[in-house]
Amino acid sequence: MPQIDVNQLNQAKANVALTQELLTKAIEKANSDPTLAQEAIKQASNEISSALSAVTQVQNTSQAQSTE
Repeated sequence: MPQIDVNQLNQAKANVALTQELLTKAIEKANSDPTLAQEAIKQASNEISSALSAVTQVQNTSQAQSTE
């Protein structure tokens, strides 16, 4: 049975939560401060990438263990 790295999944979950906060901030600031909104979008994109990397790593490790 493959071992799942719960810490990695928790990290991905935290990245997604932060992404949600950043996108909310971007929406709120879209009209009043486009520069701040753009920065929040950039940070959200980075958080999405980090979350995807963590999930992919867990998935790859799990698949590798199941083929052993």
